[in-house]
Amino acid sequence: MSKLLIVESPAKAKTIGKYLGPDYVVKASMGHLRDLPRKTMGVDLEGDFTPQYEPIDGKDKIIDDLKQAADQSEFIYLATDPDREGEAISWHLKEMLHLPEDKTKRVTFNEITKKAVIAGVQNPRDIDMNLVDAQQGRRILDRIVGYQLSPFLWRKVRAGLSAGRVQSAVTRLVVDREREIQAFQPQEYWSIQVTLTAGRKNFIANFYGNSQGKLELANEEETNKVLTAIDGGVYQVEKVRKAKKKRTPAPPFITSTLQQEASRKLSMTAKRTMMVAQELYEGVAIEGQDRTGLITYMRTDSLRISDDALAAARNYIDQRFGKDYLPDKARHYKTKKTAQDAHEAVRPTNPQMDPDSIRQSLTPDQYKLYKLIWSRFTASQMTDAVMDTTSADIGCGGYIFRATGQTVAFPGFLALYEEGLDEAAADGDQAPLPPLEEGDQPKHKKTEPKQHFTQPPARYTEASLIRTMEEKGIGRPSTYAPTISVVLGRDYVVKEGKALRPTPLGEAVTDLMIDKFHDVIDIKFTAGMEEQLDEVEQGKTDYVKILRKFYDGFAGELAQAEKDLDKKRIKVKDEETDIVCELCGRKMVIKSGRFGKFLACPGYPECKNTKPITEDTGVLCPLCGAKLVKKKSRS
Repeated sequence: MSKLLIVESPAKAKTIGKYLGPDYVVKASMGHLRDLPRKTMGVDLEGDFTPQYEPIDGKDKIIDDLKQAADQSEFIYLATDPDREGEAISWHLKEMLHLPEDKTKRVTFNEITKKAVIAGVQNPRDIDMNLVDAQQGRRILDRIVGYQLSPFLWRKVRAGLSAGRVQSAVTRLVVDREREIQAFQPQEYWSIQVTLTAGRKNFIANFYGNSQGKLELANEEETNKVLTAIDGGVYQVEKVRKAKKKRTPAPPFITSTLQQEASRKLSMTAKRTMMVAQELYEGVAIEGQDRTGLITYMRTDSLRISDDALAAARNYIDQRFGKDYLPDKARHYKTKKTAQDAHEAVRPTNPQMDPDSIRQSLTPDQYKLYKLIWSRFTASQMTDAVMDTTSADIGCGGYIFRATGQTVAFPGFLALYEEGLDEAAADGDQAPLPPLEEGDQPKHKKTEPKQHFTQPPARYTEASLIRTMEEKGIGRPSTYAPTISVVLGRDYVVKEGKALRPTPLGEAVTDLMIDKFHDVIDIKFTAGMEEQLDEVEQGKTDYVKILRKFYDGFAGELAQAEKDLDKKRIKVKDEETDIVCELCGRKMVIKSGRFGKFLACPGYPECKNTKPITEDTGVLCPLCGAKLVKKKSRS
């Protein structure tokens, strides 16, 4: 009889099957095989929150196939993903397939390589019920909120809405930011930039202040005072400071930083990033080699790296770049105290396998993401970059102008990788200055005073929203991408370019939640719930106690909200557009119907004009040359 090993996906099964040989049968469960019922609560709210699991519709054939394979096997290994969700899937498989205790074990792999798979199978363990309970606690908690709060929103706001514990908190972040922007009061300030010449080279110096220190120019009057003082004056270098500045490489990726950097550098959504990363983790057929997993598990909050991977990276750096690019010791990065630290950082399984050597075996997205992961990890083990910086204070008319510049003295890790930024850094790279010494008198070419106004905080992008979710403890690595997909899919938030903006619906639901369900939408409460689920995972507390404490308060809030809003309905403000109704001249608004969004005249019922919403594709029609637009049809 053979041994059976069960994973979630066919791709993963195919990769692992090549490593284990003919003594093993490797099959895929295609994710979860049972869950809470779709149309009913499925949780005993009055008792101890016992869940009522049932097989998922459409999975009968998979279940029967796995049962038959298990009956014919001498031993069963449950090898689902190495996280809470994967542990729960393994437990569900064991329960629903009635797998015997004495011939069923759990195995995990942080990476899908031959060495890791064989080591995992040789070191099986029992299912970790603390991990399972943490997952069950989250699933039941989200079911309670979703199945009791969503119908309330249907009755009081709009049919078809959904509410969720984490999605509500994330929507609130976007709403709060939008209101910060709307309430922002710009403040005037001025700058003065002078262009000077030294040794035939032009350079820029910016107004700094005077001998007493830095000065802010708040208005035109203060600016004109400086301009009058320097008009026709001689510029003289008063002080020159030269220094060497070191830049340290960024640590290897964790889930949140991978999603942020893929958004910034590759314009990938968090959802797309995780899909491609899953492909790289589960295994890719490399030309001339066995099918292999190219990266370690991508849902992680740990910066830990194995000694073998560090040694391989250092060997590669030494061979390709030389000793000068190799630190005396391997770099170790500190993981946050709140991290679960269950897995390593996201890294290439074989640091010697550079992206260009396998490019022909990868899809374009796989290549780009693998290159990003490989470059970031390899650079994290390289020496610091060294910058030569120069700063010169140049006096004129009793005021000081400051010029700064820098050059790369030694590239170090910058020879391979530089971290992206959400916004331009204030002290970003500057052009090198010409040679300047104290007493030099560079020639003046022009003066440019400029009026400025302070800017409101920027709208969130997916990258900055994920960073904020991580900082505030909202969700966990596995939930960042799905949560953002949900708030976009439910029309609570829309994406304009890369920026995220709340819809009137998102604002109305958020206001209602703040008023009636403060705990559910409170950022600190949501983060605190994640910490309690972590304690369940660590075996420090019982998830039933957490659910009971939450539900007692939530049920009271729900009852009070029903009473307060009896026979009332929340009106969602229509979103006005710049499109003018050609029948009556009013600005049309966006409405939602059975077939999605459409434009409607706000003058209804006097004016019943409607239009489909079109989106400019930027592509010209090959027949007539007009711009092609995208429309959503009813079919």
